[in-house]
Amino acid sequence: MQVIPLVSIVVPCFNEAAGIANFHTILNASISALADINWEILCVDDGSTDGTLAALLALAEHDPRMKIVELSRNFGKEAALTAGLDAARGDAVIPL
Repeated sequence: MQVIPLVSIVVPCFNEAAGIANFHTILNASISALADINWEILCVDDGSTDGTLAALLALAEHDPRMKIVELSRNFGKEAALTAGLDAARGDAVIPL
């Protein structure tokens, strides 16, 4: 039996409420088109003030492969990526 490795996709988010649902739809469709892939999406909310966190949590309610990391304030993209890398469980990680 072949074990399918887990791929973690890390997405830093800051004030992305307007486009995050569309991004999630497109990302899911793109990954789902690949055969034999086990994956998770880690979205790191970097202290957004526009409802991004609420939008991410709503999406995660319906997508068990989506995990949310919440930072207490805006630390910047590099810190958000680092937080996502720390939370990733995958055998391989793709930062976006």
